[in-house]
Amino acid sequence: MADYGNRTGLGTPEHKPEPPADKSFPADPRSRIPFAIALAMLAGCADSIGFLEFSQLFMSFMSGNTTRFGVAVANADWENVTRVASTICIFCFGAFLGTLIAAWVGRWRLAVLLTLQALLLAGGLLMPWGTFAYPLHAYPIVLALGLQNATLQDEGGRSIALTYVTGAVVRFGTGCANLLLGTVAPSFWIQAPLWAGLSTGAVLGGLLDLRYGESAFLFPAALAAILALIAIALTIARPGSTLVAGSSPAPDANPKAAVIDAIH
Repeated sequence: MADYGNRTGLGTPEHKPEPPADKSFPADPRSRIPFAIALAMLAGCADSIGFLEFSQLFMSFMSGNTTRFGVAVANADWENVTRVASTICIFCFGAFLGTLIAAWVGRWRLAVLLTLQALLLAGGLLMPWGTFAYPLHAYPIVLALGLQNATLQDEGGRSIALTYVTGAVVRFGTGCANLLLGTVAPSFWIQAPLWAGLSTGAVLGGLLDLRYGESAFLFPAALAAILALIAIALTIARPGSTLVAGSSPAPDANPKAAVIDAIH
């Protein structure tokens, strides 16, 4: 009887599939979630200031810029086409560069990327204004916000949407459906705080711009610098801590990509 069970597989113990490995960065939600909300607020603030300072040019909302690009092409407004297209390219380059840096620096990812963002946000004030078609003054801010998207990852190894709300709103909606189906992802609930953080930052940015003009960019620069100092202090004081590191592939890599162990 036992032999029959072995031949048919009926006697083999049932093996449940192992849950997928956590690919979040940092691995500890106690730091990842506060950093995510603070960075979403930073992005909303910088985008709001840039929108007011640069004639409705978005610093991080590339969906809006893409719509503006399409309208400019339809109207044969080539100066605006160049202006918006160059902004989209700079933002994309920031995401590209941030992903490479994230793969290169390991456990120093948070500290390095946040420091670069602080320098770029403040350094934009030192850039020449350029022309309407090439707003050089805006490019460092756009580059900083592009970099920001490679800073944090959720448990699936995906970049957390820190500079735009469409992804957060969509994931919240699909998450509500999956909650009813009993298949909700662990990171579902963070989408609402991310939206709230970005929205709060946008309101704050508008108020700061009304009072300080372009100097208001110093607020998101200071916030990035404070977060960078926290990351540097944790990385030095607690080497290998999951508060500032994790074992995961590069952001948004193929699920089969080799893990970058940024802890050991």
